Amino acid sequence: MFYTSLSNPLSYEEKLNQMQEDALFDVADPSLSYGLKDTEEVSIPDPSIFHDIRSKQAPPKVPKVFMSNKCIFNCAYCGCRASHETNSRYCNSPKELAEMAIQQAKNNGHGVFLTSAIYQNADYTEELIIETLRIMRNELFYNGYIHAKVMPGTDPLLIQKAAQYANRLSVNIEVANNSGFERIAKQKNKTNILAPMQYISNIVQVAKQNRSPSNPIIATSQTTQLMAGSTNETDRIIMNLSGALYKKYRLSRVYYTAFHYTHPAKGYELPLTTTPLWRVKRLYQADRLMQLYGFSYDDITPEHDPNLIESLDPKMNWAIRNVHLFPIEINTADYDQLLRIPGIGLTYAKRIIAAKKYGTITHQTLRKIGVSLKKSSYFITCNGKYEGGNLLENPELLKDFFSELDNTIDINKSNNINNCGISNDNFNKNTIVNVNDNYKTCNNSNKIETVTSM
Repeated sequence: MFYTSLSNPLSYEEKLNQMQEDALFDVADPSLSYGLKDTEEVSIPDPSIFHDIRSKQAPPKVPKVFMSNKCIFNCAYCGCRASHETNSRYCNSPKELAEMAIQQAKNNGHGVFLTSAIYQNADYTEELIIETLRIMRNELFYNGYIHAKVMPGTDPLLIQKAAQYANRLSVNIEVANNSGFERIAKQKNKTNILAPMQYISNIVQVAKQNRSPSNPIIATSQTTQLMAGSTNETDRIIMNLSGALYKKYRLSRVYYTAFHYTHPAKGYELPLTTTPLWRVKRLYQADRLMQLYGFSYDDITPEHDPNLIESLDPKMNWAIRNVHLFPIEINTADYDQLLRIPGIGLTYAKRIIAAKKYGTITHQTLRKIGVSLKKSSYFITCNGKYEGGNLLENPELLKDFFSELDNTIDINKSNNINNCGISNDNFNKNTIVNVNDNYKTCNNSNKIETVTSM
């Protein structure tokens, strides 16, 4: 294929360094990356660290490499935007990127993520990515994991080709309602995001149903990214949209990132905004509650209380709002009821169900199988015995008590990170609680958006 390069190209090392900077604008917030900026999943907080809201095992961390950072789009939040004045622009040839990607994958051991700014146009960029994928598979014989980005508005035939080489595909929706595109990403729209997403979904489902050697498609999963704070949306709107995306497009994951607008971008008149990082943490927790614990977005973000809060994780906040449902008797509770109890996650709920076969469950039994009673003891009885004092009688006291407990856990976790020799700069309390005023005062009457009405 015909390839157009940039004049004054950067060296290999300069490109890698610049890619680390460019990676900050794709998939999650860098301040949650524990100081590592050049990876895909590593910049996404593992939900298993969020106290008792447990998730499946975190996916392997894979490096991200870019075809180009010279973009024709001018998204306000992105360092690759067309109006961004920089001398560090680059565009790799497919052969260069293929060799670079394989080297990075070998260094990492888990695979690689190929992405790009939109160079010249969406289809041309996707063709460059596909040619890179082809070289990796057919000429350099790389058979490891590849995640490839699909550009907004990419032709379906090109998506089909990409799916023949990549294990995972993704296109980022970014905003929680349709007005957000005009606000922060003027060249993007509902159609050029959701149309590729639907086509990827169709391809993935066919590939999963037909795994025969004759089927050329190897892509079996799709993800997307949502930014919080870009349109003054409530968390209820985000969780409603997220649930609809999972259902309609059968996504493997929705990733969340904090919208930051700290340097004015040409073509936009936006107030400088820093979305608090704790909000992203709570969105991940809420996501796992919806996908793994059986909660609905109405449970987590009801109409009368549409935003997640910093002081309590969403499962605890739900329990305090519904204190009339507690205490739950462990010996009669089924699996779904156990998952509603703060302090009891997926693993321990299964252990409790298994332990019931051998006799009556007591508080001591729970301790023996590993359940921490620091939270759960206030919400359960074991064979009629309650050890939670009288906190359930006063929801406000209960809320204050667990807010303080959650803050203590965060401080201890932060100290543990320092003890492990990892920089704690990104966990500075003053940074974490830098609350976005727009978010705090968002209009609770915002219309809830769905995928079809977005």
